Amino acid sequence: MSTLLTQVGDDLFHGAGTASSWFVVRDGRDLTLVDSGYPGDYPRLQASIESIGHQLGDVRGVLLTHGHIDHFGGVNRLWREHRVPTYLHRLELLNAKAATRQQASPRDVLVRAWRPRVASWAVRIIRAGALQKDDLEHVVPFDDTTPLDLPGRPVPVLSPGHTSGHTGYSFPDRGALATGDAVVTGHPLEDRTGPHLIPDFFTHDLPGARRSLDVLAAVVAETLLPGHGPVWRGPWA
Repeated sequence: MSTLLTQVGDDLFHGAGTASSWFVVRDGRDLTLVDSGYPGDYPRLQASIESIGHQLGDVRGVLLTHGHIDHFGGVNRLWREHRVPTYLHRLELLNAKAATRQQASPRDVLVRAWRPRVASWAVRIIRAGALQKDDLEHVVPFDDTTPLDLPGRPVPVLSPGHTSGHTGYSFPDRGALATGDAVVTGHPLEDRTGPHLIPDFFTHDLPGARRSLDVLAAVVAETLLPGHGPVWRGPWA
């Protein structure tokens, strides 16, 4: 198995970009992609799909946990080149528009640049396209938490806080839960490991993010698929 993708379950794979993760769920020859890294991660995203014997055209849809560029950086190109649709919760449409995105600002990063790791991390993500002002060119919004008609039958789990419409995705048949930035297991700016909240300054509504921990903890899953940090197996809440 190529190091571009690591198998973490039954037809379930983890890929690592510049500073965030994506996940691939396979059902026969069809794939579902959860998040897509930064724009500059696109060649690695493509290579990761090819490393398991597939092409980007096998992706039937991208599930976005939220509208930050380290998670949606590849979706516009996937739509233009392969007509792969992107799905996200209707409450997250606000963050699909660059002018209104709920996220840490360049100033938030600048005032912390004196801290260890911040400057080197900032340089890495800027090179990967962190400052690009992209709108999502194509998106299919959904409203509820019923299973979606995509490979793996993902079940949306609305988990606001990091952003207003942040959504996790449960894959019950595989015992897995993709948590995006609502629960992470690591981040380049900190030493902490294990499931926890992302550093506070990245979060739009911290009380809401804490409430969403209970929502996600109620989902039956043996494998946690975070947007940042390694895959986690076993109890976490």
